[in-house]
Amino acid sequence: MNWLSQIFAVVFYNLRTIPERKGSALTAAVGIAGVVLVLVGVLAIAAGFQKTLASSGAKDIAIVLRAGADTEMNSGLSREDTRLISDAPGIARGTAGPLTSAELFVIINLPKRSTGTDANVPLRGVSASSFDVRGNIQIVEGRKFETGKNEIIVGTGAARAFAGLDLGREIEIGTNKWKVVGIFSGGGGSAESEIWSDADVLMPAYNRDGFQSVYARLNSAASFTQFKDALTTNPQLKVKVLTLDEFFAEQGTMMTEFITGIGVFIAGMMALGALFAALNTMYGAVAARTREIATLRALGFGAGPIITSVLAESIAVALVGGVLGAAVAWLAFDGYQASTINWQTFSQVTFAFAVTPALLITAIVWATILGVLGGLFPAIRAARLPIAAALRET
Repeated sequence: MNWLSQIFAVVFYNLRTIPERKGSALTAAVGIAGVVLVLVGVLAIAAGFQKTLASSGAKDIAIVLRAGADTEMNSGLSREDTRLISDAPGIARGTAGPLTSAELFVIINLPKRSTGTDANVPLRGVSASSFDVRGNIQIVEGRKFETGKNEIIVGTGAARAFAGLDLGREIEIGTNKWKVVGIFSGGGGSAESEIWSDADVLMPAYNRDGFQSVYARLNSAASFTQFKDALTTNPQLKVKVLTLDEFFAEQGTMMTEFITGIGVFIAGMMALGALFAALNTMYGAVAARTREIATLRALGFGAGPIITSVLAESIAVALVGGVLGAAVAWLAFDGYQASTINWQTFSQVTFAFAVTPALLITAIVWATILGVLGGLFPAIRAARLPIAAALRET
């Protein structure tokens, strides 16, 4: 019998006899399923958060901040700054003029619907042209706010997550009361976590005399360099210019790296427990078949096929656990609505967990690695069993 035939015969026999060890095999599979479930669940948070920010980006929309500012929170632009920015080349034009929106960004406290505890919610003062600048803002209930009035519109994510933002309700912001007149969607982006109002009305309510940022729709993505160069070389301005793609990529880096690190650490700790369960299962399987393995060696089966067969059994058990954990994670977490703090702005961002194909593949890879590690040493032990002594065991 050649080497490949030996491998096939022994692997098939080992896999067929797994039900005889269903108790220990199930323990190992469930342990690995738990690892995969936690890993995918936590990484789905990072993937969902990153997906939300990525949906907010665009290559043909630019954001202008004060030079040195990392976020809108620590930026500041005067009215003269915003006028100069609107006059820059490369900006698309509408019927009312350049498609730019000078915006105010503040944080207010509202209770979460789920817990009742206060959370930081972004309140954005925008200009009338902001809807044309963004291009993906759609009113799904009610109407747009009217300029000059204490009216607000609320993103679908904010309306879902925070109390008091139902259509027609009034909330107190600063010293004034504001009426919710509309609910809007923003293409799944971070704008859906925000409350919008007329910047000129919001500004005196917070004793502001300037803006945090200017959003500008460009003629095309190719116009960005022209627009950026015109602003950064203007001696009257000290600004930082980014596309929305670049801006939201920066915003999401810290959070996604932190969540990913936490997820891998927790899953790694659980993986140690699952690994011991797999080792115990495979050592037990080898011990129970000592005479069978010795008989195969006496019949001429080499060490390679023996090692391969034990590893195949361990990997098969691990893959069952991995697929089970991945399936439960997908059913439980994909699309689950949540909110978390964006550490760049210290405000809440609503998003949906995203169990992506890449995460599922990562989960299966983790399960396979645990299967290999769990079966490697028992496989080596099986291949090294002294034939004569093993045949004498009862």
